[in-house]
Amino acid sequence: MKTVLVLSILFYAAFAAPAEDKEKALDAAVVVPEEQMAAALEMEETMMKEEFVPEDSAPVPMNARNFCPDGWFSHGSRCFLFVNTPMSWYNAEEHCNAMGAHLASVSNPREYSFLQQMTTTGGQSIAWLGGFSLQGKWLWIDREGMYYTNWYCQVSSSSYPCMYLRNNNGWGNTQCGNAYRFICSKNMFGC
Repeated sequence: MKTVLVLSILFYAAFAAPAEDKEKALDAAVVVPEEQMAAALEMEETMMKEEFVPEDSAPVPMNARNFCPDGWFSHGSRCFLFVNTPMSWYNAEEHCNAMGAHLASVSNPREYSFLQQMTTTGGQSIAWLGGFSLQGKWLWIDREGMYYTNWYCQVSSSSYPCMYLRNNNGWGNTQCGNAYRFICSKNMFGC
């Protein structure tokens, strides 16, 4: 996009220049984009190397390589925050929403292990996740697909429609009005 803009400006300048300068301007329009293209490609390669965050990164507060806010921890392409204030599932989701996040969804065993570690580090054995049952079907509040499941104990989803993490084994479900600590999650890049 930047190259198109520069070319447009140079093209406009070439036709707006006095007659004797038109040849010089057209020559410059041919040379400059190649130089800019090489510089842009080099900058893009450098940025790609600097922005890479490994899938199973350790919890690290924000720094030059981590795009999570202070106090949040990165894993994969998301940022996670353990909130050590007990709330109902609904209030926990509202609290996460106020920070531009949702209750955490879980997409694979490594991510679940990471969230178990966060819960243990927070001194807890249970924490709300963003899973809920709607008309007998389990969904994630952040609209992620539920392709990974790790139930330890699942009871009636109509009576116990909210999901929680257990730090010693898989997740369970209970009434949404119970007050537990919880984990918020948001996309590292804000999209």
